[in-house]
Amino acid sequence: MGDLEIRPATRDDIPAIVAMLADDPLGAQLESPDDLAPYLAALERLSTDPNQHLVVAVRAGQVAGTLQLTVIPGLSRRGATRSIIEGVRVHADERGSGLGTQFIEWAVDESRRQGCQLVQLTSDATRTDAHRFYERLGFTASHVGFKLTL
Repeated sequence: MGDLEIRPATRDDIPAIVAMLADDPLGAQLESPDDLAPYLAALERLSTDPNQHLVVAVRAGQVAGTLQLTVIPGLSRRGATRSIIEGVRVHADERGSGLGTQFIEWAVDESRRQGCQLVQLTSDATRTDAHRFYERLGFTASHVGFKLTL
């Protein structure tokens, strides 16, 4: 991966992660970079769960991307373990650099290493550029997703 390091996120990374999460029209409505307390609490919960992997991509000492990889053991598909990739963000300065491809390839490789037979992800219906990106990497838009806000 050359000068790219992918490592677990730390407390010091939270401001950069939240800034990336908020840096688009959808995220701007959902995220609150002015109050990091809920994000720090979430990092604590994630850090104690061995099936949760919140990681950052670091280039030249700067957080350039983030994603969360969740490993889920299951009964369906003959007891298959699957992973879910969520919260994928690449810093605006890094878009188009190939970082996104390297990052998703890392997540797929890590999923294999964790014994997963399937990798899943969702992408907001309005993110058509992201859909093309994931399809280019071999993902198939095979399901319709549903959410219920609580």
